[in-house]
Amino acid sequence: MKTEIGATIIRITLGFIFFFHGLAKFQGGIQNTAGWFDSIGLPEFTAYIVASIELAGGILLILGLATRIFAGLFALIMIGAILKVKLSAGLMGNGQSSGFELDLALLAMALFISIKDHNQKYSLDALLFTDK
Repeated sequence: MKTEIGATIIRITLGFIFFFHGLAKFQGGIQNTAGWFDSIGLPEFTAYIVASIELAGGILLILGLATRIFAGLFALIMIGAILKVKLSAGLMGNGQSSGFELDLALLAMALFISIKDHNQKYSLDALLFTDK
């Protein structure tokens, strides 16, 4: 029971964090985000993909629907962010930019949710897809 409550807290928290990150990308002008992606050597269209996954996936994680899929996608996004953007600044940052400590924590949370039983007790996955 305690493990299920803890997993639910992690899942919902992760969902809120990614939802608001995706929302910020769209509210701040997705073209600006796409331009930044281009400036770090990623194709501009990947900004749209990442922002959409964060926005939609965040909502679905909060609801507990398709959690393993989106948690896995979030893990991939965090691996990309660490390797492409944050690794050079180190774990704690270099005084000019933040480090990858938060990204690493989000990666761990996403991996936990992606390998946990997909039918968490307090989720739509469990309600819709568990044989009774």
